[in-house]
Amino acid sequence: MEKAVDVQRSPFKILIASPSGLTPSQVSIAFSDKYDRISHPDSSLEDSITEIWNQRLQTNSSLFNGKKFRYGGFTFLSEGGSSNEDPHVCLHLGLTDYRTFVGTNLSPLWERFLVPSEDDSILCQHSSSPLGNGAIVETSDGKIVLLKRSNNVGEFPGHFVFPGGHPEPQELGIESHDDAKGFADPNTIDEKLSHEMFNSIIREVVEEIGVPPESLCNPVLIGVSRRELNVRPAAFFFIKCSLDSLEIQKLYTSAQDGYESTQLYTVPMVDVENMTLKMPGCHHGGFYLYKLMLQAADDNNITAD
Repeated sequence: MEKAVDVQRSPFKILIASPSGLTPSQVSIAFSDKYDRISHPDSSLEDSITEIWNQRLQTNSSLFNGKKFRYGGFTFLSEGGSSNEDPHVCLHLGLTDYRTFVGTNLSPLWERFLVPSEDDSILCQHSSSPLGNGAIVETSDGKIVLLKRSNNVGEFPGHFVFPGGHPEPQELGIESHDDAKGFADPNTIDEKLSHEMFNSIIREVVEEIGVPPESLCNPVLIGVSRRELNVRPAAFFFIKCSLDSLEIQKLYTSAQDGYESTQLYTVPMVDVENMTLKMPGCHHGGFYLYKLMLQAADDNNITAD
């Protein structure tokens, strides 16, 4: 397992890379308010968050200030150094909301919220940094699923992306850290959060491309990528689909969240490489994580031979 990999002159930074893929039993969550955003000491910069949100509401009154999980870093609980020891990562999550995301990460002033540091959790401590997710979905005929985002979406309209969205606090009935205290066993909430990480990506794929959940294999986490532009992090998963390209194209026409995109593509890997130039940085990083996964599989095959 790798961590905090910088790719020179790239639009992304790899925060976690696990080319072998992590299952739910290998991913735990530490959920705490110590991973929440820290207010910026510049009061005028803090005030700009409300100002920007109010401006957005004037042009789009349907905006909803939903809760999101905030990415606050990670720890490796084991390095998988021996043959009988599996790698295990613990993700640090706090709470944030869409309003703060719009006012920090998506603000024209987003760079002013950053703290100069090589440590990402310090660098982004004043940013909302909600944890997104994305899936590299491989069809039964060996293609990769991509979507072209609608021109009406708030982030990167018209860009190519992998299906995805966010793990959702509301799915667990969490609106504040006090809600988490309602669980009798403190470990229960962290376990439920870990399951939500994997359940949410299946949910997003089903809603965005229209495939039935039973057509999807269990996802594995291949890493976390952060785009350099406005420091947005996203967890990426690999999922095999039992349907072929043509079947998926037909189902996409009735996808629940099809309004978020204008077209679905099922393309070979070489074409995905060409399309990364018009991807958000975190999704470009997701493709890099997928390539690391394929390289690791090739290396294992060579070793086995």
